Amino acid sequence: MLKIVKYPAAILKKRAKEVQEITPELLDLLKKMESAMEKNKGVGLAAPQINVSKQIFLIKDNRKNQAFLNPKIEKLSKKQEIDEEGCLSLPGLFLPIKRAESIRLSCNAKDGKPLLIEASGLAARIFQHEIDHLYGKLIIDRITPIAKWKIKKELAEIKKTGRVKAK
Repeated sequence: MLKIVKYPAAILKKRAKEVQEITPELLDLLKKMESAMEKNKGVGLAAPQINVSKQIFLIKDNRKNQAFLNPKIEKLSKKQEIDEEGCLSLPGLFLPIKRAESIRLSCNAKDGKPLLIEASGLAARIFQHEIDHLYGKLIIDRITPIAKWKIKKELAEIKKTGRVKAK
């Protein structure tokens, strides 16, 4: 079983490497990532969160989990929304994060085929969150320094115990 990497692990701050080819090992990794996401009740999981520096993430969708490789955001809507987000690498922490309401992204499916995806609402938010992971960005990097200062106890608790205690 893959373990979720928690803040402040160094890999969470690094840009992930592009996937060069689809191999049996990569497909096996995707299955393991799927199990880890399910076990941890996530709606998305990026490879850096399981200590793998590859531009891969999964998203849980109504029908099935989907894998996306080497994503690039092509367009962000000007309209933005603020909503609460959590992260498997920052367990127990939920923060209001401003994101584009809709996005267009290009990527590859797990069979290597190119995809162009348009998403809005919650799906757009999840895509942006997971892509942030591939660029070494966490939700705590999207808040103001004052907001970050206000959650310093929670961050210290994640560092020490691996999660924020429920209130």
